[in-house]
Amino acid sequence: MTRDVKTIKKDRLRYTKNKLSANLAYVGILFDVLYFVSIYSSDVNNYYYTITIGLSVLYNLVFLLSAFLSSEGVKNYKLGYSYFIMGVGVMQFVRILGIPRMAHSALTILNGVETTVMDDKQFAYVVFCLAASGVACIISGIISAYKTNMLTSYMKENGLA
Repeated sequence: MTRDVKTIKKDRLRYTKNKLSANLAYVGILFDVLYFVSIYSSDVNNYYYTITIGLSVLYNLVFLLSAFLSSEGVKNYKLGYSYFIMGVGVMQFVRILGIPRMAHSALTILNGVETTVMDDKQFAYVVFCLAASGVACIISGIISAYKTNMLTSYMKENGLA
C-alpha cells in the first residue's frame, strides 16, 4: 500500500503545478520590494542621489523580472529555472555588501550632528529583507530541483518521457 501512495504522489506531479516553489519566489519578490521601498524612501542629505542608486534601480528591475520569470519556470518543473532562481537568491546576499553596508558606514552631518546615513535599525531591517528574499529564492530552487528530478525519473521509469 505504501508503494502505491508514493507512486500516486509522483504521478500527480504530472498534472499539478509546483505552487510551493512559485509562491516562495513571490515571497522573495515581496521582501525585495520591502527592501527597496525602505532604501528609496529615505534620503539623508542627498546621499542616495548618485549613480549607485540608479544602478540599484536597474538591478531591482532585473531582479523582479528574473524572479517572476523563474517563478513561472519552477511552477512548470523546468530544471534550469531551479538553478537560476538559486543564483538570484545568492545575489541577494551579495547585495548586502552594496548600498546597505556603504550607507551604514557613511557619515553625514544632519542638524549639526554627525551621524550615519543609515541607522542601525534601518540597516538591520534592509539586511533582513535581503536575506529573507535570498533564502526564499534559494529554497524555491531547491524544492523545484527536487520535485523536477523526481518527476523526470518517474516519467523515464514508466516510459512517459
